[in-house]
Amino acid sequence: MTTRDDLALANRLADAAGEAIRPFFRTRYDMEIKADKSPVTEADRAAEAAIRAILERERPDDGIIGEEYGSVRTDAERVWILDPIDGTRSFIAGRPIFGTLIALTQSGWPTIGIIDQPIARERWAGMSGQSTTFNGKPVRTRACRGLEGAGIATTSPHLFADGDVPHYMALVAAVSGGAPRQGPVYGGDCYNYGLLASGFLDIVIESGLQSYDFAALVPVVDGAGGVMCDWNGDPLTSKSEGHVLALGDPARLEDVLEAIHGAGDGHHHDHG
Repeated sequence: MTTRDDLALANRLADAAGEAIRPFFRTRYDMEIKADKSPVTEADRAAEAAIRAILERERPDDGIIGEEYGSVRTDAERVWILDPIDGTRSFIAGRPIFGTLIALTQSGWPTIGIIDQPIARERWAGMSGQSTTFNGKPVRTRACRGLEGAGIATTSPHLFADGDVPHYMALVAAVSGGAPRQGPVYGGDCYNYGLLASGFLDIVIESGLQSYDFAALVPVVDGAGGVMCDWNGDPLTSKSEGHVLALGDPARLEDVLEAIHGAGDGHHHDHG
């Protein structure tokens, strides 16, 4: 059972990560490029180490999956999934739109999710069966009457695999309605999902995400009235391939899937 105690702990973990990250922001620090070509900084490592120290002390039986320090006890019923800085490129560029992601999963399903922006001190917290909060106050996604003019965001089109680009561009075309100026908001990583939960964006689309990139987002988006799924409309699990869609208004899901897949590759519904 996920309880309020777990949520209180998740908030303390986010506090500890923020304390570790803030001294590094817009300063000179050590950085290296990992095998997958993504950057990692002292701040990423300090934040994850701070979180893991608390978990090892207070939840020694729970599993942990972290981006920087690997996995322990992953076969446990309860597993914490951590991304100390989601949006390291934004962090390095001095843009305060990165976030710390903390999720608690039970039997593989995310039951608690925190998106924390430690510079602006903004925090979205989601828990199964509860309304998502932003700095302690409930938030809701907004209604979206149609795809045209919808607010859409993605971190970067350069992160899409080649085969995914046409599907992404088809969705952008449906949203912009022939007016490219109405195109996407770029950058933002996890921050976009918080903005969607608060009703400032309608659609976030990404591919190539790992479980630590999306586990925390699911309770936040769900608890605000939105929906998250893969590009086929299926729920996200630890087995998902990292094609992620978030919609503020679940009523637009069919429209979005149709735009992504077009008519003819088996994903649209034949009304004939």
